[in-house]
Amino acid sequence: MAEINSDIYQAKAMLDADHLIGLPTETVYGLAGNGLKAEVVSKIFAVKNRPHFDPLILHSHSIGAISEYVIEIPKTAKILADAFWPGPLTILLERNQKIPDLTCSGLDRVAFRIPKHPKALSLLKILDYPLAAPSANPFGYISPTSSVHVQQQLGHKIPFILEGEISEVGIESTIVGFENGETIIYRLGGLEVNAIERLVGKVKVLPHSSSKPDAPGMLKSHYAPRKNIILGDIEKLIEQNPESKIGVLSFSKFYNNVETSLVLSKTKDMHEAAKNLFSHLRKLDESNVDLIITEKVPSEGLGKAINDRLQRAAVRE
Repeated sequence: MAEINSDIYQAKAMLDADHLIGLPTETVYGLAGNGLKAEVVSKIFAVKNRPHFDPLILHSHSIGAISEYVIEIPKTAKILADAFWPGPLTILLERNQKIPDLTCSGLDRVAFRIPKHPKALSLLKILDYPLAAPSANPFGYISPTSSVHVQQQLGHKIPFILEGEISEVGIESTIVGFENGETIIYRLGGLEVNAIERLVGKVKVLPHSSSKPDAPGMLKSHYAPRKNIILGDIEKLIEQNPESKIGVLSFSKFYNNVETSLVLSKTKDMHEAAKNLFSHLRKLDESNVDLIITEKVPSEGLGKAINDRLQRAAVRE
């Protein structure tokens, strides 16, 4: 099983030897490797069982470092980067030939992010290459927010996990790009839409796609537990499933009449709800329930991203 510790120099040695590691970030833990080597990137797709048409996000430590791998950083991108990097924002930029086709699934743009997590940032500063780091979980499953989650899912496939405690944000980054002068959100995430709009004006939010995605994280079914999950009116769904051992994941209300009841935030705090989302889904998936019932949260702030993850977790293709 993977070794877990907080030594960034050991993490660097593993990465320099073309191994993959578990990487803590403030959003979720990533499965990280040298994003400039196609053979390393290929390992990421293989370990996750991720389809090659779903592009990866690259992580770096500064705008200056990122500029080495892109043709330009447009004015609007620079405004957002100055405001929100380091942080839970990923920006799609036109790439140059230093980025392997495999990393971007053959697309002309590359997704870049500067993570805010101190361990991740410290590690990236001592590397001379960006890290490709999708979430460290089997493709389509619940994203990990702790080193223990990574160990449970992928510890038998990688040699090392950098310890970084619990992810503070708890859901993946918001992905933005630019087309014909318009700012587009390809994936809702840990940065609120209204925070972006305060700086650049009205943005367009794309629905997720079940065909070849234009950006990471756009597939229709994703972030899902292995057990059946239904999204809707919790009380009605409990009544409709009297024979099931039910686990409930609610926004703020506890339910006594089910096998297990977990609450995202008793105080209805969206940041707390986002932080708890994946860990609570995981607890229910590992419990003795045979059906998970959940509900949408108010569609405000991070609630939009939480609902996006719940909607996709409930899709069965």
